[in-house]
Amino acid sequence: MRETNRYFKFDWITIILFLLLTGFGWLNILSASHIGTDINYLDFSQPYGKQLAFIFLSFVLIVLLLSIDAKFYERFSSVIYIVSMLSLVGLFIFGKNVNGATSWYAIGGMTLQPSEFAKAATALAVAKYVSDLNTDINNLGDQLRTFTLIVIPALLVLLQNDTGSTVVYGAFFFVLYREGLPKIYLYIGLSLILIAVFSLKFGAPIIASIVGVICLIVYFFNRKKMRLLQILFIIGISTALSFGVKFFYESILKPHQQDRISLWLRLEKDPQKLEQMKRTFAYNLNESEKAISSGGFTGRGFLQGTRTTGKFVPEQHTDYIFSTVGEEWGFLGSTFVVVLFVLLIIRVLHLAELQKSQFSRVYGYGVAAIIFMHFFINIGMVMGLIPTIGIPLPMFSYGGSGLWAFTILLFIFIKLDSNRINEW
Repeated sequence: MRETNRYFKFDWITIILFLLLTGFGWLNILSASHIGTDINYLDFSQPYGKQLAFIFLSFVLIVLLLSIDAKFYERFSSVIYIVSMLSLVGLFIFGKNVNGATSWYAIGGMTLQPSEFAKAATALAVAKYVSDLNTDINNLGDQLRTFTLIVIPALLVLLQNDTGSTVVYGAFFFVLYREGLPKIYLYIGLSLILIAVFSLKFGAPIIASIVGVICLIVYFFNRKKMRLLQILFIIGISTALSFGVKFFYESILKPHQQDRISLWLRLEKDPQKLEQMKRTFAYNLNESEKAISSGGFTGRGFLQGTRTTGKFVPEQHTDYIFSTVGEEWGFLGSTFVVVLFVLLIIRVLHLAELQKSQFSRVYGYGVAAIIFMHFFINIGMVMGLIPTIGIPLPMFSYGGSGLWAFTILLFIFIKLDSNRINEW
């Protein structure tokens, strides 16, 4: 009896949260993609019909993932990582270009996006290396080797012109920070981001001057701990970054990328140019914001959103699916979705802290960090709080690759956690 029951000792709270997000996501995909009044739920020519098939196949995938011995994922993490990297390299030869990004393999009548699966493979590889007895995350050599594991897939994805997926790899910084990465990396990272953003917003000379003054003040009160040469080095790097970001923005970025950043930071002051932006590259964002704001507190009701049913937001069932939630379910429904994601992330972090092995803990933090990055960026993008970079909402946006990748990512951890429960 005990041998039978051990197979059912999974964290059902996490599983239920996954099912709620997947199910509610499908309802919104249905609303955003259906045409007319008659709905054939098994119409596999429509996105909602295809997504239903993807969900069914994800359940098959779940059974397979939970049937495999938990030790398999640790033992073969390196093999999984290498195979995943080869699949990314293969895109440069056999990949299909969709919307300017060569990120898909065309298999029959469907496409597969390996960059989605590479995130789970990278999480396994990082967990394996960091948990190795010979690895010391405070050692510079081990830090570089760990960063290399993360940078390789990030660069391969970036070369495919998929900026959104590239940014997600920054999530692993939080994982390494939990495992003891020196705080100086956190301070440096945040400082560089702030200097870059403020330099574009307020101008490089102003920000470089402010940083220089702050550094000199810090040196004046900490002369015993800091050397003047260190302060001058920091000022030099900050100044170079301030002016370098301006050069990169004006001379390296493509016009549409400049426009997205300009719109986000409110750099453009010309009303006519702003209106032109909203009618062209920012059309999706503009319509998305209108859809969300029209939902009010309680929303217009399921299948009743005028901007959703009117197809005002192009491809709304993919990256902009949250605008459907905002219009048809309102503030209450949007809050419900946010709460579900927050609960899922907190639950995974809680379980990660309970793990007996460092491998499982590091992987769990990787899962939580990746889901958080997708959740934070997607919703922020749809609401105009951060630049549009194109990234799906986990378990919510339309797409087989995304759904299966997050299923693999999450249920590997559920299996690892069940190993802890069964050995208790």
